Amino acid sequence: MQLETERLILRNFEAYDADRMFLLDSNPDVMKYIGMPPLNDKKDSEKIIQMIQQQYIDNGVGRLAVIEKESSLLIGWSGLKLLTDPINGYHNIYDLGYRFLPEFWGKGYALESAKASLDFGFNDLKTDVIYAHAHSENNGSNHILKKLGFEKTDEFVEPDGICFWYELKKENYFSGL
Repeated sequence: MQLETERLILRNFEAYDADRMFLLDSNPDVMKYIGMPPLNDKKDSEKIIQMIQQQYIDNGVGRLAVIEKESSLLIGWSGLKLLTDPINGYHNIYDLGYRFLPEFWGKGYALESAKASLDFGFNDLKTDVIYAHAHSENNGSNHILKKLGFEKTDEFVEPDGICFWYELKKENYFSGL
């Protein structure tokens, strides 16, 4: 699968993405609010990519590699995932997520890639609601979710702190942000 925006290409992960994925997942700033420590072995990134690829097969959807058109570099990931394991009492729902390398923060890429994913979810997957969650202290992610129109509906506790639970109903989504 591939989605395209003005500045980005969102595509399925490939095995050759492991180096850039490791750069992302080994960065302490990136992993600060994820609830798991930074990776220290590229083999772990290879396993994550294989897991995501299996999600494409099993669920028809999974997080996508985000490629900056200008540089042709993988700068992070974004997209929908079918949550099959319960989070906050929810499962078998579409969850929006994104993660970017710090040098690409503040450029609007998370918002741009999230909008493409939401358009796909509402128009192609024909879902009526998409969920998301973010650590309560992750101001950047919480700001983006609110800007996209997500409504905070709950809070839940994870081992690393409080997370906010969001939902966005199709009738409340305006893709022309």
